[in-house]
Amino acid sequence: MQLFPHQDRALDETFEKNRVAYYLDMGLGKTFVGSEKMWELNTPYNLLICQKSKIDDWKEHFETYYPEYKVIVFDKQSLDIIPEDSVLIINYDKIWRRPELLKLRHFTLMLDESSMIKNESSKRSKYILNLRADNVILLSGTPTGGKYEELWSQLHLLGWKITKQLFLKQFVVYEWDEINQQNKITGYKNVDRLKAKLRQYGAIFMKTEEVFDLPAVNDVMVKIPSTKLYKEFKKHSIVEVNGEELIGDTPAAKKLYLRQLAGVYNDNKLQYVKDLIDSTNDRLIIFYNFKKEYAALVDMIELPISTVNGDLKDLTAYETHSDSVTLIQYQAGAMGLNLQKANKTVYFSLTDKSELFEQSKKRIHRIGQDQPCFYYYLLTDGSIEWRMLEVLKERKDYTDALFEKEEGE
Repeated sequence: MQLFPHQDRALDETFEKNRVAYYLDMGLGKTFVGSEKMWELNTPYNLLICQKSKIDDWKEHFETYYPEYKVIVFDKQSLDIIPEDSVLIINYDKIWRRPELLKLRHFTLMLDESSMIKNESSKRSKYILNLRADNVILLSGTPTGGKYEELWSQLHLLGWKITKQLFLKQFVVYEWDEINQQNKITGYKNVDRLKAKLRQYGAIFMKTEEVFDLPAVNDVMVKIPSTKLYKEFKKHSIVEVNGEELIGDTPAAKKLYLRQLAGVYNDNKLQYVKDLIDSTNDRLIIFYNFKKEYAALVDMIELPISTVNGDLKDLTAYETHSDSVTLIQYQAGAMGLNLQKANKTVYFSLTDKSELFEQSKKRIHRIGQDQPCFYYYLLTDGSIEWRMLEVLKERKDYTDALFEKEEGE
């Protein structure tokens, strides 16, 4: 297997370490670096934990490039005996339901998208932190999503046994919030020292622009006309749409319905998507959030469609038709897909998660892309979407707390 120079460099710099983190920007080939490190470590057993949507991709990867491994998708079946020279693949939502793996010894543990254990109190994180791995490989393009306080679990796996309390004290800046009567994070300190400690414990950081001269990125802001329904709901927190009554009786409900009224319930936005599709013969990638959005888009699109969501992953049309439209739900497809055959991404609606937003942009802007990339942001005039994009560009989540503050201003 021929690696790129930057991938060889990452492996060379960590050759003597058995606990490593490859924080390589999306598109730089973490899959190949991580699997090659696993092969170099050469333990009898290997355990790979990934997102459910990536299981088939990883299985195919190992079977193609490492035929000497016995690849086992550890899903519903139980294993009385785990064969040597095997790679067990399991998703994050299943791992903590497999108590037998706590008895496993002499193995290498690899976490794909290691930011999935950022909450150390979750069942999956507690379980993973209790595994007795000889070696650890962490893979992520966005290890923190801009939030250093979420690194602690990963640092623990790398062998830095600093307590959570001391970690926060050394690297996180707090400010007292009088309204909520609690400390809130306002920034970070000693960042250079933190990065130095990470490198000491086997972390490699690489950004795309440091490695490749990728094509230019072009953001296209499209102002979509608003609707009477949106304005009425924003004012009164209640409106009837197609016989359904939307009631924003809580901040979470109001935020949800404002997003939907700016998106799937805005015929102007649906018409713009149709016009955009009609104006090009190129592949289009469309990101969306809700099932109603998917249903409306599928009903409108007459070209070959590929789908990636919680129910279906089918990229046949994308692979075989140059004029296809690929509909991707953020949670299911913002991470890990290689879609550089396309150079145009349409944001029908925005996610409220910074990490998913950053990951989504890298699906087309990655190794192998030889055309300028265009990102179309469809933003309903005067809607919640403009503030959401502003917050996401600051690499922050658009939380209920931010929404409540905005509504109260």
